[in-house]
Amino acid sequence: MEGNSEIGSGGHVAYLLNTYPVPSGTFIRREIAALERRGVQVSRFAMRAWDGGELVDPQDKAEHEATHYVLTQGGNALGKALLKAATSSPAKFAKALVAARTLSKRMGDIVRPLAYLAEAAYLEQKLRGSGITHVHAHFGTNATAVAMLCHLLGGPPYSFTVHGPDELHEAPFQAYDLKIRHASFVAAITDFARAELLRIGGYEHAPKIDVIPCGLDLRDFSEQRSATEEPHFVCVGRLCPQKAQRLIPEAIAPIAKENPDLRIELIGDGEDRALIEAEIEKYGLERHIILSGWADNRTVRERILAARALLLPSFAEGLPIVIMESFALRRPVISTFIAGIPELLDSQCGWIVPAGSIPRLRRAIEEACLASPKTVAAMGNEGRSRIEARHDIDRSAALLAERFARSDSAPQDPR
Repeated sequence: MEGNSEIGSGGHVAYLLNTYPVPSGTFIRREIAALERRGVQVSRFAMRAWDGGELVDPQDKAEHEATHYVLTQGGNALGKALLKAATSSPAKFAKALVAARTLSKRMGDIVRPLAYLAEAAYLEQKLRGSGITHVHAHFGTNATAVAMLCHLLGGPPYSFTVHGPDELHEAPFQAYDLKIRHASFVAAITDFARAELLRIGGYEHAPKIDVIPCGLDLRDFSEQRSATEEPHFVCVGRLCPQKAQRLIPEAIAPIAKENPDLRIELIGDGEDRALIEAEIEKYGLERHIILSGWADNRTVRERILAARALLLPSFAEGLPIVIMESFALRRPVISTFIAGIPELLDSQCGWIVPAGSIPRLRRAIEEACLASPKTVAAMGNEGRSRIEARHDIDRSAALLAERFARSDSAPQDPR
C-alpha cells in the first residue's frame, strides 16, 4: 500500500492490541480519541477481548463494541487465511515465514509464532480495500509480531509503542531488533524506554525510535479542590506483584497504631488480592486499608480528589498513567525510583523511595501525613504544571499523527 501524507488530517489507521479494552488501559482509549479529534479515522483490532470480568467503565464498553476481535473468527477462518497467503503470494509468504522462524527461535516456541502468522494473514486480508494505510500496535509483544508479519505479507506499514516493564524484561524472547528493523518507527513512552530499546535493538535504529509520552485529556481533570488534611491515601492499579501493594500493610502498621484515622483505599483487582487480604488481617488493619475493586474513570478521579496523596509502591512500571492523573488533579504522589517514574516524580511534587524498602516507604507515608496544607498544595501545583507541559494527550496525538504521515510516505526497509 502507498503511504498517505495526509494522515494527520483524515487518514485511516488501525490500532492493534493483544487485549482491548482493559480497565488499566485507558491511556490507549484516550490516545485513539485524541487522534479521532484530529480527523484521523481509527479502526480497532485486538486478538481477544478482556476476560477479567465485566467491564465497569461505559467508555470501555463502547470500545468493546467498536473492536474487531481476530481470534473470535475461529481456527478455520485463520487457517484458510494462512493457506490463501501461502498460495497467492508465495514470495511474501516466504519472507514472513522467515521472520516467524526467527521469532520461534527467540521464543523457544514453535506454535505461537505460527499462530501469529495465521493471525497476520487474516489481518492482512481483512485490511485489503479498507483504506487503512498504517497499523499501530501498543506493547512490543505479540500484537507487534502480528503487525510485523502482516506487513511482510503485503499489509500496511506498522509502528508500535513500548511502555515496559514486562515487555522490556522479556526482551531476549521478543526479537526487538527484527521488529524495529521492519517498523516505520517506534514510540517509547519515556527516555528510559527509548534507552532500553537502543540497548536491546541496536543504536543504528536511533533515528526511528522517538519518545512520544502517554497523555491525559486535561478537560477530564478540570475539577480542582484543596486536598484533605486527613491522612487518607489512594492506590490505583491491578493487584499484582509488580505493583507491590502487598508491602502497604507492613509499611503502615506502626503508623496506624499512632494514627487511628489513617486510611488507604486500594482501587483495582488481580491475582494478589488474597495475599493482600492476608497481610491486612495479619497486621489487624481492616479499618485502615479498604479494597474497593475496579472503578470507572470518573470514580477514580473522585477518589484521588478525596485523598491527600496517591500511593504506588511498585517494583516494576513503565510510567504509570495514574501518577499523571494524580498530578493533573493536583495531588502529590508517593512512588518508587524505577524506570520512567523519576522522569516525572521528584521531591518537588511528592516522595520517591527505593522500590522494596519498607522503612523508606513508611517514612514517606509519615511525612505525607504530617505535611502542611501549603506543602501539599505546592507539590500538587507542581505536578499539575508538569502534566500540562509534558503529558497533554492532544500534543502526543499530534506527534503520532505527524509520524504516521512521515513514516508511511517513506521507503520501507527491503530486508
